[in-house]
Amino acid sequence: MPTTIDKVDDLHQLLGQKLEDSDWFDITQDRVNIFAEATDDRQWIHVDVDRANNESPYGGPIAHGYLTLSLLSAMFLQVLHVRQASMAINYGLNKVRFPASVPVGSKVRLSAEVTAVEDIADGVQIILRATVHCTASQKPVCVAEPVYRFYR
Repeated sequence: MPTTIDKVDDLHQLLGQKLEDSDWFDITQDRVNIFAEATDDRQWIHVDVDRANNESPYGGPIAHGYLTLSLLSAMFLQVLHVRQASMAINYGLNKVRFPASVPVGSKVRLSAEVTAVEDIADGVQIILRATVHCTASQKPVCVAEPVYRFYR
């Protein structure tokens, strides 16, 4: 269940708060293949299951780092909801790292903390410390600082 607030200006109250974790998202071979087709990134460690099982240092196919990153948008919708925002946009990223791989067949979820809140024209900008965890790894699989803008 997402942290829910009524007004855009109420985002200031979330500074320093950890939000509820998102649900787990399945990383299937089908999801990886569709992402590979959409991005023209068909590297064998992602899409050639037989070769990845036999030759990959990961022991099988893994998700693209950018696939993991792209799921931030869907996961973010599960951790924060602003009822009276006229619009919310992904404004970008300050930092991104992929400390560990995401094996096909595993699951990922987001944990996030609001680290900055700033007024902007007609709205509020927030920055998160976003950590994507994976069922197959002790280490995070993505650590990022996404920037979101909410408008009144």
